[in-house]
Amino acid sequence: MKIGLEIHVQLPTESKMFCSCPTTDADAPNTHVCPICLGMPGTRPVMNRKAVECGIKLAKMLNCQIPDTMWFSRKTYFYPDMSKGVQVTQFDHAVGSKGVYHIGKKPIGITKIQIEEDPGKTKRFGDKSSLVDYNRAGMPLAEIVTDPDFSTPAEAREFLKQLITDIRRTIDLPGDGERSIRCDCNISVGIERCEVKNVSGLRNVERALTFEAIRQTKILKAGGKIERETRGFDEERGVTFSVRKKEYESDYGYIEEPDIGIFHIRELADSITIKESHVTMAARLSKEYGLDEKTANQMVLTSVGLAELFELIVKATGDVQMAVSWTRGTISANWKAFEASGKDPAGISEILVRFGKGEITDVETDMGIKSYMTGKDAKTVKEQNADLEHIIAEYLDAHPEIIDEMRKNDKTVNRVIGHAMKETGGKYSSSDIVSVTKRLLESKL
Repeated sequence: MKIGLEIHVQLPTESKMFCSCPTTDADAPNTHVCPICLGMPGTRPVMNRKAVECGIKLAKMLNCQIPDTMWFSRKTYFYPDMSKGVQVTQFDHAVGSKGVYHIGKKPIGITKIQIEEDPGKTKRFGDKSSLVDYNRAGMPLAEIVTDPDFSTPAEAREFLKQLITDIRRTIDLPGDGERSIRCDCNISVGIERCEVKNVSGLRNVERALTFEAIRQTKILKAGGKIERETRGFDEERGVTFSVRKKEYESDYGYIEEPDIGIFHIRELADSITIKESHVTMAARLSKEYGLDEKTANQMVLTSVGLAELFELIVKATGDVQMAVSWTRGTISANWKAFEASGKDPAGISEILVRFGKGEITDVETDMGIKSYMTGKDAKTVKEQNADLEHIIAEYLDAHPEIIDEMRKNDKTVNRVIGHAMKETGGKYSSSDIVSVTKRLLESKL
């Protein structure tokens, strides 16, 4: 089985790809449109510089080769949601190509990343009539095309989950509104492949690919032949359905776009720096500080700010293991409240410097960090800690085998957390219970 993905990312620009129409959500259909994005005769498109910058950032994140020059092509095919009769896209001179992106240790080839304009939306009705909204027409997209390197639907889903996280960080992509990430899924069980168009959501990508794998396998086992075609995905029924026979690249009649011109992007690409991706950051933390991959990934995926605080604590105290213990425990458990407070993370590292010097005990440190992160006064935190610690400590004393089990399986902590939640009946927040449980267990390991 071979699976390849085409991921469409709507870029976070204020205006459309080739005109000044806004990209914000519109109050009514066909209101964020102009002669340029509608493709009226005599209009002249103008490139959106920020869209190019976003494309370059993503190309760098995907370790692509970025050319000295790029240009656009007209992809010729007609649907009602494309009023021009063509889509302006990139064909053989894209913003990036021949990249690689890793899932764990497995490399996934990136065929290319191109920037293009989005078509409009077609809304169909039960009486077989349709209406078209062109507000989306001309929205700037980046299309990431992978090599057919995935061997299972689950692997494709894991790739997308990780990639989307890195995309959002790299180009500051919001996770709401009209801005979206859609996926075309290409899959072949035998020789010929089918494409499932416009699938949204990680779960739906896996469902669509799984159904298609089973469908193609059954056809081949029955002695049938797989037709090269484009298919849709019905989310409610969990099935794919035929839309049209799949076109070949030659069917699109690509020609160079004469109205936009050639762009020399080498100087711009060299001037652009990108944020460290989650994958790169986790790998660096693992290498520099000797963290196991699971701990590094968990820390970064919880929050990049949490991982940065971990490094700040290590720099301030010089003690990696202490930094790991407190970051995974009390700090992680209260992170959401701390992020909302907007306080300086340096205050946490200062408390741990005092702990490292032996000026305060671990209990005082725990209370100090909680008080600083949540804004609760120290007296309240102390009273809460005392009752909760007693319940958890009493349970650990009654079940000493838990300590040995923890050395073999760190998920044993959930048994203790579950008991504490049951005994306290909602009196304490889950973050407080997790924090105290982890601290008491780690003190006994």
